[in-house]
Amino acid sequence: MKSRFQGCLLAFLIVFLVVSLFLNAGLIAALFATGDEQFSTKKEPSYEEEFVEGNSKSKDKVVIIDLQGIITSTETSQLTGSMVDEVVGKLKQAREDKNVRAVILRIDSPGGEVNASDILYHEIKKTRDVGHKPVIVYMGSLAASGGFYAAMGSSYIIANDTTLTGSIGVILETLNYKDLVDKIGVKVVVFKSGKFKDLLNGGRVMTPEEAKLVQSMIDETYDKFVGIVARERKLDEGMLRRDIADGRVLSGLEAKKDNLIDGLGYMEDVIAKSKELGKTKEPQIVKYSSQFNWARYLRMIGRSQASADRSLRLVLGPQSLQLEAGKLYFLSPHLFSGF
Repeated sequence: MKSRFQGCLLAFLIVFLVVSLFLNAGLIAALFATGDEQFSTKKEPSYEEEFVEGNSKSKDKVVIIDLQGIITSTETSQLTGSMVDEVVGKLKQAREDKNVRAVILRIDSPGGEVNASDILYHEIKKTRDVGHKPVIVYMGSLAASGGFYAAMGSSYIIANDTTLTGSIGVILETLNYKDLVDKIGVKVVVFKSGKFKDLLNGGRVMTPEEAKLVQSMIDETYDKFVGIVARERKLDEGMLRRDIADGRVLSGLEAKKDNLIDGLGYMEDVIAKSKELGKTKEPQIVKYSSQFNWARYLRMIGRSQASADRSLRLVLGPQSLQLEAGKLYFLSPHLFSGF
């Protein structure tokens, strides 16, 4: 009887200990989730090197960095942050490593936010010009619009024959549901401080003055895009606007013909070019991978516990891109076509 009582007591203590640990983890996670400055330790991200191929004993390194998916500065993962932050952090680490002789940037992206794409272009260009590390871009299945924009900061661009690239242009979409709300008898009431404050209000018809303002914003961003492509690819800007920069998607073959890229090939060709430009014969080829971060993990738990939405949503079509209202995008038009 006594041993049975001791067994029950031991089981109770174990359960109590486990519950206590979970509660304490939840409290710590909640503190991280609040973003309290007292617990905020803003450290530069550090990435582990993962050997891929080559001479593992060589000091010389060629680093592979991947740029994949919609280009966004929005936090896409609670463990790794935004994809822009991750790519920027990896480029910075490569720039500061004296043993890195070249960077291979593999792009497989339809584009994304204008500002996020511009940040990536700036950081890639900085790695090339300030860090004096050649950046060789390898375009995968898709490197269009914002993905193409970012690639302009590189030293050399290689694509496959069947790569889809180009799509030089800017897009901003909004919905007008005035006819729908009129039909069901709903009225949209807006209080605003200036005539343009509800510029993209879908509950009414856009005025010609508003349309002109929006188009001027699009044109300004487009001008910058075309100017960067013309400068980086050494092309006549007038020809570029007239013949290529109208939003069209190009194959790798067409892009090479129009001098938008430098060569056609496969990954082995990219590695060979990185050795040539990095002036190294037998480097080790490495990838950067994210280290596990306890602070981010606890923050993720805190946000999960704080979230009241437990529903499952299935979104198909362009809406699945989760584009944010009011942001300009460099996106390939094929994303908006039907299936």
